[in-house]
Amino acid sequence: MAVAGAHRPGPLKQQNKAHKGGKHSGSSHRRAGGRVSVKAQPRRRLRDLSRVDRRHQALQLRRQRKEAVLAEKRSLGSRDGPPHLVVLVPLHSRAAAPATLRLLQSQDSAVVRVDEGRDGDFALLCPRLKQRWRFVTAQAGDLHAVLDLAKVADSLLFILDPVDGWDSAGEYCLSCLFAQGLPSYALAVPGGADLPPKKRIDARKKLAKAIEKRFPEAKLFPLNTEQESSLLLRHLATQKQRHLAFRDRRAHLLAYAAEFVPSQETALLGTLKVSGFVRGQTLDVNSLVHIVGHGDFQMSQVDAPPDPLSLNPRVVKGQKRSQDMEVQDDSVNGSDEMEEDVKVLMKADPNKQESLQSEVVPDPMEGEQTWPTEEELQEAEASLKANRRVVKVPKGTSKYQAAWIVDEEEGSQEDDDDDDDDIDDDMMEEAVSQEGESSEEEEEPAEEECETMTVSECLRDDQYDEKVEEDEQMLERYKQERMDEMFPDEVDTPRDVPARVRFQKYRGLKSFRTSPWDPKENLPRDYARIFQFQDFSRTRKNLFRQIEKEETEGASVGWYVTLHVCNVPVSVMESFKEGKPLVLFSLLPHEQKMSVLNFLVRRHPSNSEPVRAKEELVFHCGFRRFRASPLFSQHTSADKHKLERFLRPDAALVVTVYAPITFPPASVLLFKQRSNGMHDLIATGSLLSVDPDRIVIKRLVLSGHPFKIFTKTAVVRYMFFNREDVMWFKPVELRTKWGRRGHIKEPLGTHGHMKCHFDGQLKSQDTVLLNLYKRVFPKWTYDPHVPEPVPWVRSESAPPLQEVEME
Repeated sequence: MAVAGAHRPGPLKQQNKAHKGGKHSGSSHRRAGGRVSVKAQPRRRLRDLSRVDRRHQALQLRRQRKEAVLAEKRSLGSRDGPPHLVVLVPLHSRAAAPATLRLLQSQDSAVVRVDEGRDGDFALLCPRLKQRWRFVTAQAGDLHAVLDLAKVADSLLFILDPVDGWDSAGEYCLSCLFAQGLPSYALAVPGGADLPPKKRIDARKKLAKAIEKRFPEAKLFPLNTEQESSLLLRHLATQKQRHLAFRDRRAHLLAYAAEFVPSQETALLGTLKVSGFVRGQTLDVNSLVHIVGHGDFQMSQVDAPPDPLSLNPRVVKGQKRSQDMEVQDDSVNGSDEMEEDVKVLMKADPNKQESLQSEVVPDPMEGEQTWPTEEELQEAEASLKANRRVVKVPKGTSKYQAAWIVDEEEGSQEDDDDDDDDIDDDMMEEAVSQEGESSEEEEEPAEEECETMTVSECLRDDQYDEKVEEDEQMLERYKQERMDEMFPDEVDTPRDVPARVRFQKYRGLKSFRTSPWDPKENLPRDYARIFQFQDFSRTRKNLFRQIEKEETEGASVGWYVTLHVCNVPVSVMESFKEGKPLVLFSLLPHEQKMSVLNFLVRRHPSNSEPVRAKEELVFHCGFRRFRASPLFSQHTSADKHKLERFLRPDAALVVTVYAPITFPPASVLLFKQRSNGMHDLIATGSLLSVDPDRIVIKRLVLSGHPFKIFTKTAVVRYMFFNREDVMWFKPVELRTKWGRRGHIKEPLGTHGHMKCHFDGQLKSQDTVLLNLYKRVFPKWTYDPHVPEPVPWVRSESAPPLQEVEME
């Protein structure tokens, strides 16, 4: 009898656990036969802490961190630490930097020391507050000066306009500073009292809304009275310091004074005596120093002259007598009294000093056959005797000349061989010419000419030509970039050269992701000049661990020292006299050596001009700047990375160049130099790795069209134009744009038609593709000299994207 209403379980129905059908411990115990596996005991057993002990441990760690922050804040600008370095950065053409300086100098109970010959640079000593500052003004429009000063500054003081805040040049300067790494900062608005009272509130609201995007939690400091300047100084002294990783692990200093002593051989080189306060880490005399913008150098000794910015009044009185003799303090022929004041801290040890060698000098005979043994020489002589023959020669002919005289029969054979060699030579010449085209990353002659013109214009800044950056060429570049987006990596098969010769350096891959590729295969000659680490990450960890343990000996942080830098060109001193900042960074071990650096960058939204691979760009990497022609490749987790021909605006790419080793983390800025000398910011990012084994693969796609379509076979044409090419590329797998896969079965006729088999029926509008791959390497175009950019102005000549039409 059927039940009318079936029972439905409610929400309180018992739910039993499912059966775990996995390991069966009983059978495993039986198989073990009573044997017990050995448990690996840790070296240091962590005893279980009670709840109270865990709370005490967390409290101690929190207290230690707080004390470390307070100690750092107290040491900056104090008697034992370096002066608080504040860099004034005007962000608007109407920003009143001189008025700001006058207000900051008008502090009560403060001693002002103005740097002679440098406008806007002065030191402020406050013995009552036990603080000392050094203010340096960055010249408006000088991009290199602003970036170099920001590398070493403790605080940045941005000078804003009370109405507009910042202009286009100030926006560009902020973009560069944010990308490089921003230290602690403050925002000052001088000149607000000049506005009518009714407009002050509106201007303040408008300015607060404008800075909210760039500086979300920043506070505006009006700067019109001495009391407001005192509040600003107190804020600068007490605010939390922001750390830049690339400078915290290296000793660095900003030159306070400098003197150049020419060498005896030439007046163009000499010893540069740079005086300044050590910052960051302990400075070792045996390490190398990098003068930003000028290169790497060795030091001979480190002196300890009297501190010119001491808070001790007694030292200040004694310093008055030596102000007029500042140049003679470090000179060799100084007075005995001055020589007593200058103490030699340390001198370089030639056995421990770092070498300036940046490249490996390859031995051209390395890997050649060794000198033959006596047995091999005897065998060679026996074979020569066996091959000797009697030939009639003219009188007076030597053995060497007789060896070249041939009989008539041999002459006819050699004529045939010469014909074959001529054919081979012609083929090789075509291959070499085509290889030259492929090395420029171009497939069409017109594109190659365009790139060649661009590289030649950027090789040296004195070789610019005014007619290079024309609108027609820029429009052509936009078309090439759009074509690469629509048809990525597709090329036309040449008609005049066999495809098996044109693409002889390429290969097919079953799978781009999983097919193996040996990273040591067919390396270029430039790889013999670079250095490579067996384990780069382990070397980096060991170096940073030594820095944290403070195992180095030398000049401590806060000391006022004089560095004797050897073999420095006189141009460094000339730029310092012109008012340019002189910034020095000590190098970690191996950082002067060349290797392959990979940067992870993203296109900056302010720039939309097409940037082709292997164009010369200006790099600002950490504390270095240089010029190089990079490769662009995709950022993936695989072991092979596809080359990109243009810098994509919508994705992060990896930039590969030959450059000196730098240990990450380090920021990187990419600039492109215009024909008028301006530097446009095109990309920002960070240092990814130092890895010569990173494989960058260039892909070529040959396309064909289905001529006749059957169930799973089709006749394809226009991919090749002769029968031999079809047979040559027969092992390579085919694919279509609609997702079909197949292979070549056989050629049809002599004009490149071929029968292909696919895993399904093709559509008539489908396109058959064949992928070829080749590993590419960057060019050795590293140049440490970067010309000074002219003041930046927003470019209005670039055509908008929607105006670029494709034919």
